[in-house]
Amino acid sequence: MDIATLVGLIGSFGIVIAAMVLGGDVGVFVNPPSLLIVVGGMLFVVMMKYTLGQFLAAGKVAAKAFMFKSDKPEDIIAETVDLADAARKGGLLSLEEKEVSNDFMQRGIQLLVDGHDPEVVKTLLNKEMKLTAERHEFGTTIFKAMGDVAPAMGMIGTLVGLVQMLSNMSDPKSIGPAMAVALLTTLYGAMVATMFALPVADKLGVRKDEEALNQALIIDGLLAIQAGQNPRVIEQMLRNYLPEKQRGSSGDE
Repeated sequence: MDIATLVGLIGSFGIVIAAMVLGGDVGVFVNPPSLLIVVGGMLFVVMMKYTLGQFLAAGKVAAKAFMFKSDKPEDIIAETVDLADAARKGGLLSLEEKEVSNDFMQRGIQLLVDGHDPEVVKTLLNKEMKLTAERHEFGTTIFKAMGDVAPAMGMIGTLVGLVQMLSNMSDPKSIGPAMAVALLTTLYGAMVATMFALPVADKLGVRKDEEALNQALIIDGLLAIQAGQNPRVIEQMLRNYLPEKQRGSSGDE
């Protein structure tokens, strides 16, 4: 569970709802037709941009913003060094018995055990890394599209409300409430975009970058193991992926 995403989502909506409650009757901020235009309209418009399968997969992709947790690079480095030690003592075939936590690393180890050439290993793993990044980027574009469409649907709802209001100008008492309802769709659109869709898109971008870094680290580590490099040299090389303040040798930590 990603605490920052969950707390940020609950906190942002909580603050806005608290302001509504403190300001008076929260019921005036609830309008089903406005919600229908913004949320329903947004979903159908975004659906037009993609295939049905791609659109339905957006929910699964969104779960990564809340549930997915990337492996720490430090843990991957430590695991790679252990694999390098094992390979140095028992050869690459000894890695077949090893259990690793990262699926991408597991597939790379299998390529080493199967005896593929380094160039083949590098090509296959780089291809998988590229395809993974493209899948993540695609999920990000869906939520960015939601962030773009939601405010526009809010404006459309406001215009619909204004037309309805102007058509009933003979009753002055109805103008104020009608204007409030018209403005609610703009509020809903801004809330959906600013407090949900765009933050989720940005978090998915962060997840994509984290996984890309980890996969690049794994590829370099596995190729170094295949080349028979010293485990300590491999560790020092891989620690270059860490922020500078974390690059001290493991013996210094």
